[in-house]
Amino acid sequence: MKPIEIWVTSAGPNGWKPVIILEELGLIYELKQMHWEQLMTLEYSKINPGGKVPAMYDPNTDLLLWESGAIILYLIDQYDTEGKLTYNTFKEKHLLSQWLMFQMSQQGPMYGQIGWFNVLHPEKIPSAIERYTKQCERILRILDDALEGKQWLVGDKCTYVDLSFFMWHIVLPLSMLYPLGETPLTKYPNVLAWHQRMAERDSVDKTVAARQKAMDSDGLGKSGLPDDFSVEDLNMKMN
Repeated sequence: MKPIEIWVTSAGPNGWKPVIILEELGLIYELKQMHWEQLMTLEYSKINPGGKVPAMYDPNTDLLLWESGAIILYLIDQYDTEGKLTYNTFKEKHLLSQWLMFQMSQQGPMYGQIGWFNVLHPEKIPSAIERYTKQCERILRILDDALEGKQWLVGDKCTYVDLSFFMWHIVLPLSMLYPLGETPLTKYPNVLAWHQRMAERDSVDKTVAARQKAMDSDGLGKSGLPDDFSVEDLNMKMN
């Protein structure tokens, strides 16, 4: 089997979601680490016209894909032949789709917006910060309620939908401006326990370590930006 190519940036959580799945399934892959300014180039637009990560190329099937959810579904469909991370039964199959759509349409965008307005936006807009803080808390309440009396979102095993939520919870404390070592998950005990169960998996541990190594190589500070860059520089180059 030839290595699957996966494009990521070091700090952003979205690109690392499929990496956890690749690790879970024991697939050979090659990380292609991008700097944020490279995402805006004509060269990268031929890989992903949206200028985002992740993107994936599987030379074994000659398939180029972008959007993290689409990549995860592909990996499960193509390579999870034993159903390690999925279910094929009627009810569970559709519940898996439901939770992945929730992650893609709710968790990722809302957590991303609070990070933007708290950390990256050049001016503080209290109404926007209040809105997206409340949205993040709403999502956490939904997850906490769904996990009441359960270890996993669907069925009795960890699936690809559980793992798809993990990386955004890694960055949420910074996005919500929590002090170092603290997390908003502590207010939602079911979510916190769920997150900790996933953190103990080898696949997650390896992915988190790979992300940290990538961030170190980029010289990123606590803000997720290069130490010698300002928010103003970022906005000028991305607009």
